[in-house]
Amino acid sequence: MKKYKLITIYILGFLYIYVGISHFTNFEFFIIIMPEFIPYHLFFIYLTGFLEIIFGLMIFFKSSRFYGAWGIFFLLILVFPANIHLFMSSQVHEILSITKQDALIRLPFQIPLIILAYWHSKESNSRFFNILSALIFIPTIVYFLTL
Repeated sequence: MKKYKLITIYILGFLYIYVGISHFTNFEFFIIIMPEFIPYHLFFIYLTGFLEIIFGLMIFFKSSRFYGAWGIFFLLILVFPANIHLFMSSQVHEILSITKQDALIRLPFQIPLIILAYWHSKESNSRFFNILSALIFIPTIVYFLTL
């Protein structure tokens, strides 16, 4: 299980780095899904992208993995309003050419990512939690690779 967990750490680390970079290269997408009540859209898009890159790098190394995983954990919670806005805004659906159902399907996938970040923050977990995390990893990654 330790080798599998390490593989999931590296895959998610690369995923977070990739998504973080996309905040700089495809910021138009992130501006569209930003809720109106959040000020300084571009600043927060760049900040969250930078943090995703940093935390993604941090989980690669055992010495910083705890802090990187907790950073990802809290970052996923902080960006959740953008996913809610993506679901609720018909204007965003039209601009991105997605349906409300597509946006709805995306919402619950934040939960397995949060669980995986917690799993990665701990050096050891219960057998049940290891199995649960290992099982949710594959469908979560498959879903996000299809976005």
